[in-house]
Amino acid sequence: MTERPEEKTLAELAPANHECRLCGYVYEPNKGDSKGNVPPGTPFSELPDGWKCPVCGAKPNQFVSIGATNAPSGFQENLNYGFGVNNLTPNQKNLLIFGGLALGFLFFLSLYGLN
Repeated sequence: MTERPEEKTLAELAPANHECRLCGYVYEPNKGDSKGNVPPGTPFSELPDGWKCPVCGAKPNQFVSIGATNAPSGFQENLNYGFGVNNLTPNQKNLLIFGGLALGFLFFLSLYGLN
């Protein structure tokens, strides 16, 4: 039997963002760098020679990969199932879950005002 190739999620396929360890600036390949004349869509590995952090001037070796953001965490074939939550990014899912819990807690506390 042949083994199936390992599938990757959309977040794993998306280009990774890189964060400067000195100042916290995040280079997002989808946005590029307008100060450094780097067009949108340029991966971090293909930045021009001499590019530096636009905030603090650090060299690219001071950046660390933080993974992709704003990408759905599921697989492409699963995005159309469910109530639309498969299209949400992990941050949006966290906001939906914990926001719902906070709203439920507020409703619970409001029951004490029914006296």
